[in-house]
Amino acid sequence: MPKGERSQADIRKWGLRFAEHFKDAPAVIFEERGARGELNAWRALWKHSPKQHDMAGTHAVRILNWAVDEGKLAEHHCHKLHRLYEVDRSEIVWTPADREAFNAIAPEWARRILCAACETGLRPADLIKLTSAHIEDTPGGRRLRVRTNKRKRLAHIPITPALAEIIDATPSDRLLILTNANGNRLTPHRASEGVRQWRDKANLSDELRLYDARGTAATRLLNAGLSLAEIANHMGWSIRYAANVIEHYARVSPDETDAVLVKLARAKGGVA
Repeated sequence: MPKGERSQADIRKWGLRFAEHFKDAPAVIFEERGARGELNAWRALWKHSPKQHDMAGTHAVRILNWAVDEGKLAEHHCHKLHRLYEVDRSEIVWTPADREAFNAIAPEWARRILCAACETGLRPADLIKLTSAHIEDTPGGRRLRVRTNKRKRLAHIPITPALAEIIDATPSDRLLILTNANGNRLTPHRASEGVRQWRDKANLSDELRLYDARGTAATRLLNAGLSLAEIANHMGWSIRYAANVIEHYARVSPDETDAVLVKLARAKGGVA
């Protein structure tokens, strides 16, 4: 099982649904090609919600893969199921106008979360763990040294002026850089939910999530001197996707367009 509580809950939920639907069928039916149709018919129960439809198939195949690995099935024929849910979030970013509207009404603890996300590109699970122990001095300033929760990779993130303000304003007796309104530890869900609540109160697009601050961060990191390859590796993106995100951000952020696009063109030229 994965470590995340949300992921564990999803696996449990869909595993139980799968078990309930196929409880009267012998496991060996999945060794027959016709079982693919049976599985598609089951996940079609959620055709009204493409995301749930695809989730049903993902977790069913996960179970079947486990069964093959454990020798309980010789094989199965449900690989590479057709997916209904497709979304390109490269064009969903927090623009300066969005952040200004958010910051105008959100409390300080929520503003700090969004700012840190926009300046670092870290996922909520990594943001909520940031402490002064992650800060390193460099010849040119400071940086964060973080082993990311999802990929277990070390990320070295320049501390921008905006992020420096948050860090330096953190009370000296507080371990965590980001907390809730009471100064207590956040969960990834609460951090995301807090930003969502104040996003709604600011009448911003309901498509914007805390995760989409990573597009803003990619642009910040390019401006801070990271290569396109370094940004892509940090974000867990392809180089092409990282370039698309940065280019879109520049086009919807007039104040930064020219400078960002010039740097992006140079970065693209340096990619083999």
